[in-house]
Amino acid sequence: MSDITWVIVADDGRARVFQTQGLALDLQEIEDLVNTEGHGTGLTDKEAEVLDRGERKEKLEAKFSKRVAEYLEQGRSQKKYHRLIIAAEPKFLGMVRADLSEETRRLIFEQVNEDLSELGVEEIQARLSKAR
Repeated sequence: MSDITWVIVADDGRARVFQTQGLALDLQEIEDLVNTEGHGTGLTDKEAEVLDRGERKEKLEAKFSKRVAEYLEQGRSQKKYHRLIIAAEPKFLGMVRADLSEETRRLIFEQVNEDLSELGVEEIQARLSKAR
């Protein structure tokens, strides 16, 4: 298998997954994970009843970060990539990192504390190039 890098561009509502050969920034989007739970409550009735609005938002963010981390874990275990570049808003980046195994954290080649999830591919590539 060739040398594949996954580039994750995320915020608490969306995580776009790109792949590229080696360290080139010729990004091809392979997945777009959306936090659909943020549109409903995404919580059990009991959880929603006892949590205020801010707590519900944090709980939903935590669930989504876990979902993103699980996707990355699955990709690593299936050897779909060799290294990770993660660009995310700092708080969400920390949440995702906390949900990753040590094996997957070791594959993080670069991290960018910036939310690029709503940008087009060319602008993401340009921003990541500047960060290097």
